[in-house]
Amino acid sequence: MNAMASIPLLALKIKGRSALSNPIGRFGGLVRDSGNPRLETTELIERRPKTSVTAEHARSIISRNQSPDIPFELSINPYRGCEHGCFYCYARPNHSTINMSPGLEFETRLSAKLNTVELLRKELAAPSYVASAINLGSATDCYQPIEREYQLTRGILETLLAARHPVTIVTKSSLIERDLDLLVPLAQQNLVQVFLSITSLDSKLSQLMEPRAAAPHSRLKTVKQLSNAGIPVGVLVAPIIPFINEPEIEAIVDQAAQAGARSVHYTVLRMPWEVAELSKIWLETHFPDRADRVLRRVQEMRGGKDNGPRFGTRMKGQGVWAQLIKARMHAAARRNRLQNKRLFLDSSLFNPGPLRRSFQPTLQTEQMELFS
Repeated sequence: MNAMASIPLLALKIKGRSALSNPIGRFGGLVRDSGNPRLETTELIERRPKTSVTAEHARSIISRNQSPDIPFELSINPYRGCEHGCFYCYARPNHSTINMSPGLEFETRLSAKLNTVELLRKELAAPSYVASAINLGSATDCYQPIEREYQLTRGILETLLAARHPVTIVTKSSLIERDLDLLVPLAQQNLVQVFLSITSLDSKLSQLMEPRAAAPHSRLKTVKQLSNAGIPVGVLVAPIIPFINEPEIEAIVDQAAQAGARSVHYTVLRMPWEVAELSKIWLETHFPDRADRVLRRVQEMRGGKDNGPRFGTRMKGQGVWAQLIKARMHAAARRNRLQNKRLFLDSSLFNPGPLRRSFQPTLQTEQMELFS
């Protein structure tokens, strides 16, 4: 039986959006402005929804990770949802937990945690806090377009620099260049490492996969800018999708090395929860000639299922095809003398003293005025 046979297709698309449906999350109905809890996807598409941002006041801001597959213990996500709109984003199912759709609503209905900096200062200054590198961008991109207005990520970096606290950053955005004045002094103290995600060198394919993220040539330029400024930067080829961007593995690694990347890392496509349906619709719409073949190959790397959540294999898969991708990545990295290990950042410099005294992020007042 054709693996795609049961996937509904849509005749309409939204320019600048990758999700082609707005499925109800696994936790039940949705609450929408229209008052209709089950607004049809086609109606939503015809409305061409614009990005909306809701103010949120979080109870805490530092999340703690217990997964052995993720190379950091602490993370901060100042935003919910992500306007970059990557169809494959494993964070999409998180929108279901706040009674929104992991589909179009994930990339159009966002929230900004306005008290991010205030909470961060409080949590870092707690006597019981033990410093460990904090990751920005683990769920949604901390430099997505709305960061230009809210500047929460910049406020985080100001706070971490003041306290000499280590940080790692994952992004698809060239907006990170705005914060070179903070990143350079962090790098000089061995307190920062940046990772640029580059999934394709083909601008058209990149636009289909990540419609509101920076173009591939812009990301490579950003790698070069950061590297030239003395900031350790790596490239993530993530996710690798068989028969879609998988043929570009070697070319991406080569270009990353030429731009000044120090390391290269990868993952293969994950399809947890609602991401499976969204991915299948995306494949059938944009690549009907190979959609079924792509899905079968992904399932081969996931033990015959859409998603393999088991620790140790969930990021890179298992089996023959997963081993082949691993071999190709490692060969390309060796040829370009790139590392596949993350930099050890210095936590011993951490000093919360300035946070307990007079340090005030310069943008905190401006953030609140956006909602006045």
